[in-house]
Amino acid sequence: MDNESIVYGCIKHLPFGDRQQRQASCFHNRRAIRTLPESDQWPFLSQDMFAISGDQASGGSYQTQVIHFGMSYRAVEYEWEHWIAKFERLLKQMYWVGAVVHLETDFSGFHTFMWDSADDYHEPSDEPLRVRCEWSREGTMV
Repeated sequence: MDNESIVYGCIKHLPFGDRQQRQASCFHNRRAIRTLPESDQWPFLSQDMFAISGDQASGGSYQTQVIHFGMSYRAVEYEWEHWIAKFERLLKQMYWVGAVVHLETDFSGFHTFMWDSADDYHEPSDEPLRVRCEWSREGTMV
């Protein structure tokens, strides 16, 4: 059996300002997802792996716009820095307060990557992003 990797997580945006500003930032995030390719070069980061909670008329859910994503890959951990670079390019185009990516691998365990905005929220910019990584390994080595 091939080495399967599962990648999943979410991007959270707590809309700010008046109703019109909140809707505009949520719609902006939807557009950023729609600018991703329908099919991508390896390692894949494409539109179809993302979904946004809430209806489009309100711009999101109760308070927080939650954009979730997931995909199964063949050994993506060997190209992980390329996947992260693509994901961070997307984050730089969006409004958000935090993002998390979980990477589950057969051989190198479970990794969690977390991005926190430097201020109250991140606005679209080319500023460097802050990321933390946590790693855990469950079970015994075979």
